[in-house]
Amino acid sequence: MIKKILPILATTLALTACATSPTGRSQFIFMPDTQINQMGLQAFDTLKRDKKLSYNSQYNQATTCIANAITRIVGGSWEVVVFEDTSPNAFALPGNKIGVHTGMLQLVDNQEQLAAVIGHEIGHVMAKHSNERASQEMAMSQGLNILQALAMPSSPLGQLGFGLLGVGAEYGVLKPYGRTQESEADIIGVDLMAKAGFDPRFSVSLWQKMAQATQGKQTVEFMSTHPSHATRIQDLEQHMQQAMGLYQQAQAMGKQPHCI
Repeated sequence: MIKKILPILATTLALTACATSPTGRSQFIFMPDTQINQMGLQAFDTLKRDKKLSYNSQYNQATTCIANAITRIVGGSWEVVVFEDTSPNAFALPGNKIGVHTGMLQLVDNQEQLAAVIGHEIGHVMAKHSNERASQEMAMSQGLNILQALAMPSSPLGQLGFGLLGVGAEYGVLKPYGRTQESEADIIGVDLMAKAGFDPRFSVSLWQKMAQATQGKQTVEFMSTHPSHATRIQDLEQHMQQAMGLYQQAQAMGKQPHCI
């Protein structure tokens, strides 16, 4: 009897969980946004509790200025925090939370490169990549209560939760976004930065710089869930004409941010 019911339930779930990302890609999403947002809020509170915050006024001012310019395009109220961490990293979480490491601020050359980073991370949130990953994981694990476990990031279930949100490396578990999701966030992010008035061409120089910073450290593409730097650069260059059109429209509207 159970064997007969399971295929029916699986089919029903697949039909009701069909969604479309901002780029038009079909997604499997069934978890309520409110629950995913709560996961993001819990994770961000835990990160602020466990990690050292940066009080560098220049870093905070620049990061907030750039994030505000981009989030005005997206809408909503966003919290932005700079963490004292030498690793060149940044993330955005469901529930409108943005974290940037001081290591990333030390790596970038200008406001445009940091806008490309922040735009990319917000792109993950806009495309509901955390919900997509969590829905897949929950469907396979039959509904584990990850939300409560986020308060205990060192626990196995807590590590799973942070991994699903894309910040698992903070607690020793690396469950990165998939290659398709990363590429999608690149395109969404470059469009966001362009709409905010940041020159999208600097997104290419960002990944060139990231390639130099990780020379000899990145796994070849077919063995990795992330696109290679060369692939990201190629995809961005192919999309650049559209992004430049958005940038020119923003410039004509007087959007010329001066954050750094």
